[in-house]
Amino acid sequence: MLKFSANLSMLFLEYDFLDRFEAAAANGFNAVEFMFPYGYSAEQLRELMENHNLQHTLHNLPAGNWEAGERGVACIPGREDEFRQGVASAIAYAKVLGNRKINCLVGKTPSGVDATLVNRTLVDNLRYAADELAKENIMLLIEPINHFDIPGFHLTGTQQALELIKQVGSDNLFIQYDIYHMQRMEGELTQTMALHADKIGHLQIADNPGRNEPGTGEINYDYLFDVIKQSAYDGWVGCEYKPKKRTEDGLGWLKKYH
Repeated sequence: MLKFSANLSMLFLEYDFLDRFEAAAANGFNAVEFMFPYGYSAEQLRELMENHNLQHTLHNLPAGNWEAGERGVACIPGREDEFRQGVASAIAYAKVLGNRKINCLVGKTPSGVDATLVNRTLVDNLRYAADELAKENIMLLIEPINHFDIPGFHLTGTQQALELIKQVGSDNLFIQYDIYHMQRMEGELTQTMALHADKIGHLQIADNPGRNEPGTGEINYDYLFDVIKQSAYDGWVGCEYKPKKRTEDGLGWLKKYH
């Protein structure tokens, strides 16, 4: 049976963030994920989840100055201390919130910096993070993202992610496989998920074009969900899409698969 987690950074935006937990529970979700918890106390977020019988599945490492356009610092030489502080903060939140997966947005490729140095910085940072998270039994994820939505993002494909995992050499580093991003970059969704199932630690969904609800675009989610159900993947499927209208108005697809 598929288990869907509401991404509160994208769903239920009609509500203030702290009210989205109640909205998610009222609309049939048993779990939530969100990009960044750091603007709130971990205890406050845990209380909300407990009050609404929700599990927390995932959050990201701090990703630099988001408002200024940064999308992670892991691949940026000179910001290693900031990255390590972010790892410590992410772990502290996870220990309170109860999630066992943390995603690392690796960042945009810094301009004018030697490619070898960028890669070495990224590998060293991920090795550090994977080791620190392993001590707490928390999985580290890296997410390939399409270069249409985030031009210049350093990690854009499955093969690149697999090579990065090989270079890091940790058994605690996996791929966050976002079906929307990989449809835009690669296609071959089911083949890729089947071939590299042992390296996929978390799934996220949205349709294409538009990054809207499943069933609104070109991706055959009836087929994909059957593939996922028949696979060994037993984790949560994160709903990280942009509702076309009000979130509740577009949840018919969820009732179909719940």
